[in-house]
Amino acid sequence: MRVAILAPIAWRTPPQHYGPWEQVASNVAEGLVTAGIDVTLFATADSITRGKLDAVVQKGYAEDGEQDAKVVECLHISNLMEKARQFDIIHNHFDFLPLTYSKLIPVPMVTTIHGFSSPRIVPVYQKYAGHTHYVSISNADRSPKLPYVATVYNGLRVQNFTFNKQPENYLLFMGRIHPDKGTSEAIQIAIQSKRQLIIAGIIQEEEYFAEKVKPYLNDDIQFIGSVGPEKRNQLLGNAAALLHPIHFNEPFGLSVAEAMLCGTPVIAFNKGAMPELIKPDQTGFLVDNVNQAVEAVHQINQINRASCREWALANFSQEKMTSDYLAVYRHILNR
Repeated sequence: MRVAILAPIAWRTPPQHYGPWEQVASNVAEGLVTAGIDVTLFATADSITRGKLDAVVQKGYAEDGEQDAKVVECLHISNLMEKARQFDIIHNHFDFLPLTYSKLIPVPMVTTIHGFSSPRIVPVYQKYAGHTHYVSISNADRSPKLPYVATVYNGLRVQNFTFNKQPENYLLFMGRIHPDKGTSEAIQIAIQSKRQLIIAGIIQEEEYFAEKVKPYLNDDIQFIGSVGPEKRNQLLGNAAALLHPIHFNEPFGLSVAEAMLCGTPVIAFNKGAMPELIKPDQTGFLVDNVNQAVEAVHQINQINRASCREWALANFSQEKMTSDYLAVYRHILNR
């Protein structure tokens, strides 16, 4: 089986810091290589893979401001589509733009929908539903207007996350600094529960950071910016809990699964895919507001960290994701 993986090109694949879609595309590609599949990764030229790398864009446009994002996206997508006949199946992680080629190529395309940036993009998915195959990353993120062949949870490289049964006392917020992610609420949870908080992530909304985050920074509320894989593993493993007070219906939440792989329980607002990722009272707590989250912090020592690790291994490993995608590919090709 010859598989082409189409990654986004905002960032390198895998990303050095931020880039969740690129990270998942990398995990799929490397998992398939380990399974003995002939894989070609279409990504930026500085990307890293044990498969074959095909690139026409040197660096991600989020890392090189001199590039026009739309131009390099067109060059990148068309590069794969012009080579479509070389593959048995194309796995698209690039959102809706590649769908516009699906009627023009003879090769089946699987599209992992990593979330809907806006309801306005759904008509594109509807138009090409008969010529491609959609996979959701959680049952919560399915649109009633679309057909799906499967739900496949994002899988992580287990070896990158170290189990720690004796954490420190701090709380951790890891994600974009943006109202949707609830950075401000994480700060209030930490203050009210009298715990230290470490905030890690890229600043996506400068005004929000300036008004809702920066005024609270001190020795107890620390902002350390974006972190790479090694530091990420260390922060997650040593945290007493990950705070995830989201204000949107998040399709998945990689940091939630990453935390649990380290044995770290998660306190999350009960939205989006959180009920699928977190087992209440066993791997963390699902709450509706800051006050409930503060109560959960006081109960965090009741969580068995080994149970967090076991749950994540069973549901969110690279191996399970790879197996699930291979089943999707074979189902499509056998049809």
